[in-house]
Amino acid sequence: MTPADADAHPLVRNALRITLSAKEYKLLHEYIIQRTPPSIKDKAPSPSRYEAIVRSKNKHNEAALRASLRVFLVSGGLLKLVEAIVRRIQGDMSKKKPRSSILHSPNFRLSLSLSLVVLLHRFLYRFFVKLRTNLRTDDARPFRERNPRVSRALTSRYAPAVGASMAGFALGICPQTQLRITAAIYAGTRTMEFVFNALDEKGWFGDRPWWFASWLLMPVSCAQLFHAFVFDRETVPKVCPPRICALLLCPSYIRGRPESLPAGFPWPDKEAVVDSLANIARLRWPPSCGTAFVHHILLSVPPLARFLTTVTLALSVLKFKTILSHPISAVNSLSKKIIKLTAILSAAAGSAWGTLCLWHVILPRSVLPTKRFFLSGAVAGIPFAFLENSRSIFMYFFRLAVRSKWDVGVKNGLWKGWKGGDLWIIVLAWAVMGSLLEHRPSPVQGKGVRKSLAWLRGDGFVDPVEAAAKKKARKSSTQKQPGNEARA
Repeated sequence: MTPADADAHPLVRNALRITLSAKEYKLLHEYIIQRTPPSIKDKAPSPSRYEAIVRSKNKHNEAALRASLRVFLVSGGLLKLVEAIVRRIQGDMSKKKPRSSILHSPNFRLSLSLSLVVLLHRFLYRFFVKLRTNLRTDDARPFRERNPRVSRALTSRYAPAVGASMAGFALGICPQTQLRITAAIYAGTRTMEFVFNALDEKGWFGDRPWWFASWLLMPVSCAQLFHAFVFDRETVPKVCPPRICALLLCPSYIRGRPESLPAGFPWPDKEAVVDSLANIARLRWPPSCGTAFVHHILLSVPPLARFLTTVTLALSVLKFKTILSHPISAVNSLSKKIIKLTAILSAAAGSAWGTLCLWHVILPRSVLPTKRFFLSGAVAGIPFAFLENSRSIFMYFFRLAVRSKWDVGVKNGLWKGWKGGDLWIIVLAWAVMGSLLEHRPSPVQGKGVRKSLAWLRGDGFVDPVEAAAKKKARKSSTQKQPGNEARA
């Protein structure tokens, strides 16, 4: 370090360390500072001088602080932006928000909890890695002999991942309980998906039948969502696609106001009709439908096909070059996709209502008067068996169903929430995901998920699967060199 670098104030040096790393400053200097006017460019330090100023022995701690600070600032800015957009859409810009302490601000506490999660996760992961390394040395043999169980746990290859997952308890600072419950459901279901992938790779489900696939989640999900839609509509998650609700309010089964009816005559809206249907079922007089299923197909297919065509064409803009290179095959595949989705969604919605007629004919009126809506919802999920390679969609509906079931249980007093239970689910799910990433990262589906988990523990935004493949290829190429073969 030069004398000029040594004269830098410690506060300035520490501020620079947690603001930009030497590598980031080098990129910034190459792409931005070099293009600035000479008056600014001459005052900016060179990359080598900046590296000498911020040089430190605690690079990992500084990187953790830097990442945590950035998460705090970026998440806080995004939350402010989203809040402003929502207020603008709702027309509440003129209304002044009541002033409150910044410590009680939900956005501030959410940003603080996210930044603490990143900071604690990196600190804990590095701590347990160092502890595991030290406990495996010869100097720690007396400790291992005195505490064999503790030693086995701390020297396990999964100890850093499990220990670092305790950072999830920092989400307890977040005051949005509903947001934590949603995060717990997402983490739990994703972990179950990754565990299934790991068991499948090991051959546990090698002899499974052809029909055993992720589409089996749809009958379960549709059963819960359809029953909740009729009897507990407030528990249907608001993130449920509005078009699904529109399908459930299909005109052939839930009639709208006739156009010829004078304005002075009252007519119940569609949701009021569904509420009345629930009351009829509770009185053990389930509805009967006749030929409404055919009417439903004729009425719902045209608008549904137009909607799906619009959505599919909008999404296909991302593949514009592929469409231009192979226009005929691209148009054929898009047409098949639209027709298949239209048939599946229309059949699912029609089956949900149409099977109520079947139960009315088969079952006595006192047998399962309200629970038969579960059966109808399950039948509505069967057409999704023809939708291939859509596990993410099935998992999305499954998460909606789990959230709906939880809210229904709380509403009816079937169970009470365990204080901090959502945090425990997040921590356990995080521990399992981290252990899978440590042992075999390929079951952790999604390149973005793997990169995020690797970034959280301080390994950089890299995919462990790609890193392992490159390492294996490099090792095999080294072994195939002529000098190595001669020595072998």
